[in-house]
Amino acid sequence: TLDKDLLSWTLETHTKKIIQDTPIRCQDIFKALPDQHEPIRVVLTNGVAGVGKTFSVLKFTLDWAEGLENQDVSLVVLLSFRELNLVTDEQYSLLTLLHVFHPTLQKVTAEQINVCKLLFIFDGLDESRLSLDFHDCEVVSDVTQKKPVNVLLTNLIKGNLLPSALIWITSRPAATNQIPPSCVDRVTEVRGFTTDDQKEEYFKKRSTDEDLSNRIIRHIKTSKTLHIMCRIPVFCWISSTVLEHMLTSNQRRELPKTLTDLYSHFITVELTEADTEVLLKLGRLAFEHLEKGKIMFYQEDLEQCGLDVTQALVYSGICTEILRKESVIFQKTIYSFVHLSIQEFLAAVYIYHCYTSNNTEVLESKNGHLDLFVRFLHGLCRKSNQKVLGGLLGPTEISPETKKTITNNLKEMNTGYISPDRSVNIFYCLMEMNTPSFCQEIQEVLQSENRSKKKLSEIQCSAAAYLWQMSEKVLNGMDLEKFNTSYEGRQRLIPLVRNCRKSSPSHLTELDLRLDCTSKDSGVEILSSGLKSPNCRLKALRSAHLLTKTDPNLPQ
Repeated sequence: TLDKDLLSWTLETHTKKIIQDTPIRCQDIFKALPDQHEPIRVVLTNGVAGVGKTFSVLKFTLDWAEGLENQDVSLVVLLSFRELNLVTDEQYSLLTLLHVFHPTLQKVTAEQINVCKLLFIFDGLDESRLSLDFHDCEVVSDVTQKKPVNVLLTNLIKGNLLPSALIWITSRPAATNQIPPSCVDRVTEVRGFTTDDQKEEYFKKRSTDEDLSNRIIRHIKTSKTLHIMCRIPVFCWISSTVLEHMLTSNQRRELPKTLTDLYSHFITVELTEADTEVLLKLGRLAFEHLEKGKIMFYQEDLEQCGLDVTQALVYSGICTEILRKESVIFQKTIYSFVHLSIQEFLAAVYIYHCYTSNNTEVLESKNGHLDLFVRFLHGLCRKSNQKVLGGLLGPTEISPETKKTITNNLKEMNTGYISPDRSVNIFYCLMEMNTPSFCQEIQEVLQSENRSKKKLSEIQCSAAAYLWQMSEKVLNGMDLEKFNTSYEGRQRLIPLVRNCRKSSPSHLTELDLRLDCTSKDSGVEILSSGLKSPNCRLKALRSAHLLTKTDPNLPQ
């Protein structure tokens, strides 16, 4: 079952009243609150990898299909971005696109689509290779008009095409900025297992051996890092696999403490020393496709990496077959890794084995699709992980000097052009490399009464915001001016302000944007969205840009 705490909404758009930490069932995400008069048409759900976004989508769809929920919706159309990526070079009408991906809808006509209530679910925006242009996009309002898939999607989201249709988009946090706030009516967050009871229930259901499941739960509780990570269902699955193996085989190795630790042990459980060649072939397949933003591949892709199809399918925990014979697009068998994080880890193992130099390309990636890969790559620099994988990869070691250089490069990296959500990945990389001094420095600043004494870098500010949020402490107040850091650093401390106690209602009456570094066009668009809100109580506005009453972006 999907507990109401699994999906909670954390933010509404600039034009709506802000609500934080309000639990909601995934079946209710299109239902307006009592004091909301505008209908909810577009919902954007974010959540980290493996937290249960796709599961929430499937739960919603199943409840609808069984007649349990949302019976006012005539048709639910599920389209994953990983599948839409396969038709990026083709032109379709919306009607044809439905027929192609859902052959059972072949008899559905344009007239029926225009009058019935549809829900389109686009799962995995972070996996998309479609270019969504909301500012300079051709208007399409006819479901029979042929256009590139990205144009159809943009018009659906904007409401030009089937304006009465409901839209649900899921994504990892780093990619959500591809959708303008003005196009979204509600933003929700999947938080995974938010209570200990939920985690324990998962482990008890995974194993028929009650004593073993209790031992696994006790072990997880002894490691704060592992306990926190297990709020993510996919990590619970991997943790259960690893710990069950370690406890039943009487291994005396140290328990996994980081994400890379966990995945390293997982690979050694799934493979043996005789599988080294297959591991590296799977790693090559994983990396070459990850680099291109591809997570689905054909038989010839496997063969190019030297993989025999039957050989790959033997490792069902690592690689799985997806067969779609019913669609004209899927006349070939399509393959994918069982989870994107598995592909990212295998890609990191492959690159590490090839002795590739430290790769910072991820920080130039628009949607952060290589973030987890780079995090794993840094984690593999730890001696403990090299030892775990040593049986599969042979002796591989990074010198202390090289590790120190990588650590210093991360600390000094310029993150001025990276969003706060993305720059925290550098902190994750440092944690994977087991750099406790970095954490200790930040904790000392947060606990100090004189926070201006030590200058914080932008990366340290991102880390500070993350550490405080993970501590689950609530602040009475936060003055960002007291921190000795740059303007960009203060931007990265904003999540700290969200953790402060607030009066209710808390209306903003004065706004100073004279230090705003955003471009005029993008900044005015966001500002306009907020000023048009019926909840806006702003009385004074100061801006670095010249704004006039005739500006078309501003409310008149």
